[in-house]
Amino acid sequence: MKVALFATCLVDTMVPQVARATAVLLERLGHEVVVPRGQSCCGQMHVNTGYRREAVPIVANHVRAFAGAEAVVAPSGSCVASIHHQQAAVARRAGEHALAHEAAALAERTWELSQFLVDVLGVTDVGAYYPHRVTYHPTCHSLRMLKVGDRPLQLLRTVRGLDLVELPAAEQCCGFGGTFAVKNAETSTAMLTDKMANVLSTHAEVCTAGDASCLMHIGGGLSRLRSGTRTVHLAEILASTEDAVSPGQSTRPAVRA
Repeated sequence: MKVALFATCLVDTMVPQVARATAVLLERLGHEVVVPRGQSCCGQMHVNTGYRREAVPIVANHVRAFAGAEAVVAPSGSCVASIHHQQAAVARRAGEHALAHEAAALAERTWELSQFLVDVLGVTDVGAYYPHRVTYHPTCHSLRMLKVGDRPLQLLRTVRGLDLVELPAAEQCCGFGGTFAVKNAETSTAMLTDKMANVLSTHAEVCTAGDASCLMHIGGGLSRLRSGTRTVHLAEILASTEDAVSPGQSTRPAVRA
């Protein structure tokens, strides 16, 4: 199958190793991966902050960039949720009915990585090797909007060498929420504090998730505590093999002196 990789603007800008790991994984499973030129933001941050009219040309660009793609895969639950639940609605509200139709059709061919692996490819064992103690944080958009359920856990359970430990209060939000963390900094920090306490209680070496944004938020907090626990995207773990234990090392921001 030819798979179009939607890298997402945050991954491309901040943690490109996550997009690279996604491509490495899909190619290892025998699929051709293409990265369409012209792809940019999905428009989620504009819609979420009330700039719906401004999001219309962004939706149009996204639809144009992935036109004709057999399957689109992204290592981001939040961006895929935006494609499924926002893009067509934004276009329809603006009176762009042809665009809304195209956006809805594209959404049906767009998957978050764990959904694509388990539901489309029918794979749970991707041949990964990752000898670390790991806990999994289910991000809000993937859990509540995409309903990914335990698909990421199914994939993690088959990774050789990986010691998977349950995260207490796993379904609680980490407090990021895009601009929520900026506009409601004190509340966001309190939520992050609870999440970090639960992560640290597992004594895991690594906290993983399917969204780089949430991992950056959690990883930033853990780095300030100098806890020794790092954050690694699910794609990086699944792309790891005995020959190359992780194409990227961490989604935790570098600690500045």
